[in-house]
Amino acid sequence: MSKKLKSDIMLVLVTIIWGSTFVIVKKATSILPVYNFLFLRFLIALIVLVIMFGKRLLHIDKNTFAVSIMVGIMLFLGYAFQTLGLKYTTASKSGFITGFNVVLVPILESFFLKTKLSKTSWLSVLLALSGLFLMTANIDLKINFGDFLTLLCAVSFAFQVVLIAKYAPSVDTVSFAIIQIFVVTILSGIFSFIYEKPAIPTDKTVWFALILTGIFATAFALAVQNTMQANTSATHAAIIFSLEPVFSAITAYLVSGEIMTLRSIIGGFLMLLSMILSEMPSKDNLRA
Repeated sequence: MSKKLKSDIMLVLVTIIWGSTFVIVKKATSILPVYNFLFLRFLIALIVLVIMFGKRLLHIDKNTFAVSIMVGIMLFLGYAFQTLGLKYTTASKSGFITGFNVVLVPILESFFLKTKLSKTSWLSVLLALSGLFLMTANIDLKINFGDFLTLLCAVSFAFQVVLIAKYAPSVDTVSFAIIQIFVVTILSGIFSFIYEKPAIPTDKTVWFALILTGIFATAFALAVQNTMQANTSATHAAIIFSLEPVFSAITAYLVSGEIMTLRSIIGGFLMLLSMILSEMPSKDNLRA
């Protein structure tokens, strides 16, 4: 088996794990408050990564520390909006709307990194907006509050991706990731103490969700992504990651019996198509 094939298999595994967490997190946060859940999830991930890569933190420089905090704040906003949104919308819709960040990235990238937005990117944005409308607009054309929060999550994650693209080449990527997770842990803890009554959960369902998301969907996924993407292109990896909402919808159906309407299925298909299209090489780039 070639290195590229092994990388693809592992990246698909990571995508399946990410996609499966939506419905599990939705169930867990119906028992444990949102910020309390996020604090414990990222604390578990932080402990695992410090055990694995803690020595690298001894050599961290001021620049890496500063940009890690900035990106960590965007990561916190992404997960906070996503987890709050799951309380008011379905897991399948949350998965698709979160995936909208893949389309937002080239727009933000063209603005902040001064790169040209291709015709393919513009087409993908129009497809995504059409799909987003079909998935989230009710019959009376109102947007569900949970859908709106999840859209803010997608925007936050898009900013995180662009900031990583800007700063990652100049920093140690592992330390970069650990500090981001540290920031999310601290902010989640602060918000939990201010707005909630934090507690150590006793429910087995919650602990299952914490272990899955903390160890596998955060710590393990980060380690695999950083290692395996060295054997493939970023575009190829992004296309694999765009399958996350598909696995989210499948898991929501298998675990919770969530049934998507025909309009939602069409909307989801348009969003998935737009995510894949946004990462495809355009004619503009081929001529360059």
